[in-house]
Amino acid sequence: MSRIGKKIITIPEKVEVVIEGQMVSVKGPKGTLSHTLHEVVSIEKTSEGLEIKRPDDQKFSRSIHGTSRALVANMLEGVSKGFQKTLEIVGVGYRAEQKGKDLNLVLGFSHPVEYKAPDGIELKASDDKLKITVSGIDKQKVGQVAAEIRKYRRPEPYKGKGIRYSGEYILRKQGKKTGK
Repeated sequence: MSRIGKKIITIPEKVEVVIEGQMVSVKGPKGTLSHTLHEVVSIEKTSEGLEIKRPDDQKFSRSIHGTSRALVANMLEGVSKGFQKTLEIVGVGYRAEQKGKDLNLVLGFSHPVEYKAPDGIELKASDDKLKITVSGIDKQKVGQVAAEIRKYRRPEPYKGKGIRYSGEYILRKQGKKTGK
């Protein structure tokens, strides 16, 4: 049996879970999320929390079992605590400025790049303009927005300039050698 899938999901305080067939709706202090589970798995509410079950031991059933459990657990964590990713900007003259809900990025191009925040995502530029914080209740959306912002100027391997995730290690290459 799936090690992830067989774990029971505990429901945090102040969070309501509504199950209608395959549709799971979660409402908490930070907002509301809903997801339709695959028809292979079933979900039921017990006294201990939420339990995801699968009918057989086929390969697809096993894989969707753990995935479904992780998605529901992330929904519960999102509406209670929320998710956050931090990006760092490295490079001379590179910076990020807050414009309302949107970001204005200066990344060495001939023009500034404007990134409009999608619904449910909050973008913040730090005071020193070298850090960007992406936060929201949907884990997938937070990761996608952070990846889209990073894509404008990925870290290059020679000087390490660009936008990187906080704590990301950039493997450096040696530059050209002058020889005889």
